[in-house]
Amino acid sequence: MDATPDAYPLRYDVDYPESLNRWTTAFRLILALPLLILLALLGSTTIGVRVLLVGGTSVVFLPTVLLLVLRHKYPRWWFDFALALLRFEARTTAYLFLLRDEYPSVDEDQHVHLDVPYPNAESDLNRWLPLVKWLLALPHYIVLFFLDLAATVVAVIAWFAILFTGRYPESLFQFVVNVSRWSLRVTAYAFLLTTDRYPPFQLGP
Repeated sequence: MDATPDAYPLRYDVDYPESLNRWTTAFRLILALPLLILLALLGSTTIGVRVLLVGGTSVVFLPTVLLLVLRHKYPRWWFDFALALLRFEARTTAYLFLLRDEYPSVDEDQHVHLDVPYPNAESDLNRWLPLVKWLLALPHYIVLFFLDLAATVVAVIAWFAILFTGRYPESLFQFVVNVSRWSLRVTAYAFLLTTDRYPPFQLGP
């Protein structure tokens, strides 16, 4: 997953499964309930952006704003925690949207790959932008609202496909992955504050 010079500073992909378990797919929402409760307690960023658009309430967001505005620093230990939480959210989202069968681990990558480069706050991040990034990302929230509706419809279609065939249609799978990547880019920009580069309006990598 080497980045090219023009690549956005967040990389995300999910390994396509050759087959999926019909039984765990049938009861996915029930099985995922403990994960959703845990993420709600942690102040989920990705779930917030994708579902409720309240990612700014995350346990990560406000402390990061204060660190950048007051000290112009992004401590490595804090970044590692924020990235680990975002990876857990990404695995949970992939599980909810039926992309993978593995029950999301709290610490292992499994088959969901997410990487965000560690920023040099002093040279790479504007000290004052964290105060307004969440507002600048408003056009993305609007687009993601409709994309997430479409991804939900696609997941319902895939649910029936998996129950009957045991497979997730590959074109539908890639669409959901692309929507997730878009959402994660917005999260990295507006809430994790790891980049000042505005997220592109595109579904592709």
